Amino acid sequence: MTDAPIRLLLADDHPVVRAGLRAVLETEPGIEVVAEAATAEEAVARAGAGDLDVVLMDLQFGVGMTGAEATAAITAGPHAPRVLIVTTYDTDADILPAIAAGATGYLLKDAPPEELAAAVRTAAAGRTTLAPAVADRLMSRLRDPGTALTRRETEVLALVAGGLSNQAVAARLHLTEGTVKSHLARIFTKLGVDSRTAAVATATRLGLIRRMI
Repeated sequence: MTDAPIRLLLADDHPVVRAGLRAVLETEPGIEVVAEAATAEEAVARAGAGDLDVVLMDLQFGVGMTGAEATAAITAGPHAPRVLIVTTYDTDADILPAIAAGATGYLLKDAPPEELAAAVRTAAAGRTTLAPAVADRLMSRLRDPGTALTRRETEVLALVAGGLSNQAVAARLHLTEGTVKSHLARIFTKLGVDSRTAAVATATRLGLIRRMI
């Protein structure tokens, strides 16, 4: 009697990416792609069917729920499949929310096929796989926690980088404007800067937040 295959859901809003992942993984023994989802909402709904082992989840979808939000929704359910993040983003602003949401692993899309397949098997077994760059970032935070931004500070600064005012950041995160100012003051101290512009520039250079296009 053979072992049952690892059943996958591919969640990414780009059809070409889903096709590429399917082409790589369907050649692997013991792995079966059973469904695809073009939105995070579709992924959450499909994961609730109870017939999946691992969800390969992108972080950014065109509209609606993010990959981190979908990960939290999926992993909160009973008998939930494991969620393996597969994305192009490797900043703290992306990594921390995904791991906090319950992701089992975090890979980058430039990972070689054999690494991707190994990560799927590792995730199905309930163990963690991290891309080397992601592991390095997390280790750096552990070695020097005093200068690392918290998840909330990272969220605040990412919104500031997107052009939002303190008032708008407060509304988006359901905080008071005074709390946002307090977060920014701590961010300035940690980064050794004295302005919002300098904080954004320094955090971007350090890979704490995503470079704005």
